[in-house]
Amino acid sequence: MKRAGKDARLNGSRSNRNRPPDREPFRRAPDGAPLALRKAIARHTSRSGAKGRRGQPFIVLTGLSGSGKSQAIRALEDLGYFCVDNLPTTLIPTLAKLSLRGGRGIDKVAIVVDVREGGFLSSFPAVFRQLHRMRKLNPVLIFLEASHATLVRRFSETRRPHPLAPDRSVAEGIRDERSRLNVIRDLADEIIDTSDMTVHELRQFFMNLSRDRSASARLVITLLSFGYKHGVPVDADLLFDVRCLPNPHFVSTLRRRTGRDKAVADFLERDASTREFMDRLEEYLRYVIPFYVAEGKSYLTVGIGCTGGRHRSVRIAERLRPALAHLGIARVRVRHRDLTRT
Repeated sequence: MKRAGKDARLNGSRSNRNRPPDREPFRRAPDGAPLALRKAIARHTSRSGAKGRRGQPFIVLTGLSGSGKSQAIRALEDLGYFCVDNLPTTLIPTLAKLSLRGGRGIDKVAIVVDVREGGFLSSFPAVFRQLHRMRKLNPVLIFLEASHATLVRRFSETRRPHPLAPDRSVAEGIRDERSRLNVIRDLADEIIDTSDMTVHELRQFFMNLSRDRSASARLVITLLSFGYKHGVPVDADLLFDVRCLPNPHFVSTLRRRTGRDKAVADFLERDASTREFMDRLEEYLRYVIPFYVAEGKSYLTVGIGCTGGRHRSVRIAERLRPALAHLGIARVRVRHRDLTRT
């Protein structure tokens, strides 16, 4: 099952499989990002491109105990994957078939399998080959590891026994597990050494590795207009008070209209200060939204409040919708909470 690019591993070396386990794996770019991490992301992206295997994502996470599988599966769950921890190996093909049927909310799957499952070592190679024979499925095996010293430190910090050494030292359990898992490691599409990775870097790796660019994977932005007199929305991530702008409520011909009406829009656009305010708000949001996408946020609620929630906030939310949608990195929806209230 040797595949193109398998030997170019995360430390940028083609001899990663034979390196001493305690050797530190990462070189750093000037901005602090792991160079090897970027190479792995780029490699996987090119492999899943036009010439690579395309299909429904099915990520299998495995590796050494203490290497970060729990953080990795949480990151994938945040990206909309249906995640299962410690799934019996014999049930993996069944889950893969269910995911291919569609309509069950499990179209993207990530599972964790490791030595906690008794039959894992003996049965997994054949099961993984079976996954590769499934049409329209794109299985990716990711193996997490870390240096011996790092794993010992992590177990010491959590004060948990090693799963293979309940009656022995942690160090013995780590060495035993590393030896047993070599056969699984050789099958991996990506080998990630987490020794020098923070939780945030590990999360970022999986975001870049697994985030597809379909609409369903994008950040969802909700532009929420509201009236302060009816209360501040508790679910707003960003909150903007626009009560400082001219109020159409005090124009008799506009009082019964809303921010969706052209007359109200024209009233606000005619004022140079109001127009500048709206332009600067749009500029700010266009600047910050890519940071939320990079951080992996799934939902962003932008609250825009005026006094009653019917004129100024509504108009600004409607004005922002096409501008933010034009960024092409998020789905944008508008909700007017208090539009029909008086």
